[in-house]
Amino acid sequence: MSKPFNYGGQAVIEGVMMRGRKYMAIAVRQPAPEGLPDSQGKIVLHTEPLNPRIYSGNLIKIPFVRGVTMLWDALVLGMRALMFSAEAATGDEAVEFEGPVAWGTVAVSLALAIGLFFVGPLLLIGWLEQYLGEGFLSNILEGIVRLAIFIGYVWGIGLLPDIQRVFGYHGAEHKAINAYEHGAKLAPKEIAKYSITHPRCGTAFLLIVMVISIFVFVLVGTPSIWIRIISRILLIPVIAGLAYEFLKFSANHTNHPLMKLLIAPGLALQGLTTRQPDEGMLEVAAAALTCLLRQENMLPETPDEVVTIETLASPADS
Repeated sequence: MSKPFNYGGQAVIEGVMMRGRKYMAIAVRQPAPEGLPDSQGKIVLHTEPLNPRIYSGNLIKIPFVRGVTMLWDALVLGMRALMFSAEAATGDEAVEFEGPVAWGTVAVSLALAIGLFFVGPLLLIGWLEQYLGEGFLSNILEGIVRLAIFIGYVWGIGLLPDIQRVFGYHGAEHKAINAYEHGAKLAPKEIAKYSITHPRCGTAFLLIVMVISIFVFVLVGTPSIWIRIISRILLIPVIAGLAYEFLKFSANHTNHPLMKLLIAPGLALQGLTTRQPDEGMLEVAAAALTCLLRQENMLPETPDEVVTIETLASPADS
C-alpha cells in the first residue's frame, strides 16, 4: 500500500499526538481504577482538524519557507496537545488554550529557548573574546557551546522520572509510524518489532538546526555584540527553513551511504529522547495513529489489516 503522506507525531503526558494532512489525533491513558495496574486505564481519544491555512495552503509548498511551519507544529500544536493530555491524564479542569493564552505561552517558551540556546552561548563567547580575540574561531566556539548546551539539556531532563515516561511514549510514537510506513498491522505486538528511532524526528531536526546555525553565523562574522544578538534572533526562521529541507531530503534518501552517515548523529541523539516503551504505551500510540488514519480515510479496506484495540474509548468531542 502506498503512503502518500508522511505522518508525524509527538509524545505528550501519558499519551501520543499524531499529526496528519488534515487532522490531528491524541490518545491519552487515564489512571486505572483503584486496584488495577496503570496499563488497564481507559484510553481517551481526541481529534480535531488542522488549520488549512497552515497545513494545506500555499506556504507548505514553498521550499525553505515551509520550515517555519515546523516551528509552529512543535510549539502551538504541540502545546495544545500537552494541555489536553494533562487534563485527560489527571482529570483536572480544562484550560482554554486559544488566542492570547496560546500566543503568550508560545512567545514565552520561544523567548526562553532563544535565550538559552542562541543568545546565551553568544554572550559567553563574547565575554571570552577578550582573551580569545574575535573572528572565525569565536563563531565556531559559539556553535560548539550551543550544541553542548542542547545535548546537556536533553540529557539532563531525561533523568527525571516523569520525562522518562514521556520519552517512552516518544519511542512508542516512532515505533507506530515505522510500523505503518512498513505496511505492518498497527497492533502492539507488531509495532514492538520496529525501531524507536526515526529520521524525521523532531530531535534530529533540532540537532540539524544547531549544526546549520554554526555555518550561518560564521557568515555574519563578528560585528558588535548587539548586531550579533539581533542576527541570532532574525536568522532563526532562515536556519529552520534550511534544517527542514535537509530533514525532508534526508528522510527520502535514507538508503544512500552518504546520507546514512549524515543522519547518523540525529538517530544517535534520539537515544537520549526515546525509551523502549511498554505494551501499554504501544497501545496508546497505536490508538492515536489508528484514530487519525480513520479520520483521514487512510486505513486499508482489508478486514484483517484493520486495527482493533479493545481498551479504546469513544472519541472525545472535537
